[in-house]
Amino acid sequence: MIVRDKLYIGGTWVAPSDPDQRIDILSPHDQSLLGTAAQAAPADVDAAVAAARAAFDDGPWPHTSPETRQEIVRRYDALRAARADEVARAISAENGSAGWFTKAGQPFLTRQVQAYLKAAEEFGWEEILEPSDPSVPFDTIVRREAIGVVAAVIPWNSPFSAATAKLVPALLAGNTVVLKVSPENSLSMMLLADLWHEAGLPPGVLSILPADRDTSEHLVSHPDVDKIAFTGSTRAGRRIASIAGEHLKRVGLELGGKSAALVLDDADLDAAIEGLRFGSLGNNGEACILQTRILAPRSRYEEVVTALKDMVESLKVGDPSAPDTFIGPMIRPDQQQRVIDYIRLGIEEGARLVTGGPRIPAGLEKGNYVTPTVFADVDNSMRIAQEEIFGPVLVVIAYDDEDDAVRIANDSEYGLSGGIWTTDPERAMSVARRLRTGTVTLNGSPISFDGPFGGYKASGIGREYGTVGLTGYVEHKTITRNR
Repeated sequence: MIVRDKLYIGGTWVAPSDPDQRIDILSPHDQSLLGTAAQAAPADVDAAVAAARAAFDDGPWPHTSPETRQEIVRRYDALRAARADEVARAISAENGSAGWFTKAGQPFLTRQVQAYLKAAEEFGWEEILEPSDPSVPFDTIVRREAIGVVAAVIPWNSPFSAATAKLVPALLAGNTVVLKVSPENSLSMMLLADLWHEAGLPPGVLSILPADRDTSEHLVSHPDVDKIAFTGSTRAGRRIASIAGEHLKRVGLELGGKSAALVLDDADLDAAIEGLRFGSLGNNGEACILQTRILAPRSRYEEVVTALKDMVESLKVGDPSAPDTFIGPMIRPDQQQRVIDYIRLGIEEGARLVTGGPRIPAGLEKGNYVTPTVFADVDNSMRIAQEEIFGPVLVVIAYDDEDDAVRIANDSEYGLSGGIWTTDPERAMSVARRLRTGTVTLNGSPISFDGPFGGYKASGIGREYGTVGLTGYVEHKTITRNR
């Protein structure tokens, strides 16, 4: 059993203000006790924000060279990569994510960091603009400077990736950060604190606090916080946006999704189904970018349904540490119940249950397991087609023609991700341009960390990754001087 009885505040391990507020981290696989950790209270948030404020206002960090900040980020990533197997095991144990997923995610973390580093190396931290009117008698200098104290709030489902998406650009830009993490990730996120500490951040620059929702709200509404960076549910995002608006804080929101995969009539179905195995069911279905609405042409509808059924039934559900497990347990019993309730709702709504159902897989009753499920004959107005389930549940929706497919794909309050399967590259691009979503993958291509990532509509505000993501953590200052 692992015990982490201190909080990481301002670069120092300190006892929590309320030692009685402890977190028991239970295994999603069998409910055994993995460890205990300290839980932050509002007083700990106050201490972390005060340290961040002092480090930004009076410390060297915002004034260090971009190259120095980049070197610390490189050291962090090298340390993390050297302990990649340990990181993957920690996430699997806490989250129930299958080992194949957490191990495969480690190189992607490096790619995330490298994309931000490339952006920082090429960033115009201070530049003189070419005048639009050559006769003007002054120069225009644009500086890009750190915003200040960043409150970063991340969810439990992919903690290292979400932390990387916020910490790395914020720190590269010279901000100080208080990272609020989910209680479920208390052990792995304290490992994250170890890595950043060893990388050599100056005092006060970073705090990492496991905390509940009320303490999280105390953080984002704190008067000394300058920017809120949030990943999580759309409902929570709306609340955070209202707080940011009330206090005029900068805000970035990466929220939910109900993304569509458009299987066009000329698609290579074998390739599409293999791609959807990862693109629709990765991380146990607990990911906002997953394409869980499968749009199939009526001319091939039953062919698609049967292929999805066969694929889903071939996946092993079980212990996330087993090498042949593809889908592990949901993170908590309430999330397990939520997914089961949605499966029951799909049956009540009149969808055809193709495989799966609201039963717990045999032999896995101790854990938070659900049976991977496929629904057919789904109308896009059904709740199972409109609401984010966050579990291994797929719905197959028929369309008449390409225009109808685009209409259905866009008929959602969300707009985070999406995919297209076709053997015609020009057709793929034509359809991609018509989708109202922040990211589109063609024939299973991976998401790029160099391009911006984020959502349309209720899927968020702002973008992460690469140059655009880095821009979200700077203020722009214009200086004019006479020649």
